[in-house]
Amino acid sequence: MFVIRIDRDRCKSCGLCIECCPRKLLGPDTELNKRGVLPVRFEGEPEKCTGCCNCATICPDAAIEVIEVPDEK
Repeated sequence: MFVIRIDRDRCKSCGLCIECCPRKLLGPDTELNKRGVLPVRFEGEPEKCTGCCNCATICPDAAIEVIEVPDEK
């Protein structure tokens, strides 16, 4: 499973990550950040994330981190 960590205050709401997510798991948040914009948030179920890292790669402000979490057995 993968966890998407988004630094809300670094996000400038460009929307590139939203467009490139193959599973459409990202969307705009409902609260403004320090920049006065609606940052991106993870909207899907964590198990649906493939860990492709497209969102982290395309983010011009390095505000997204994709972390693999080992399955608990």
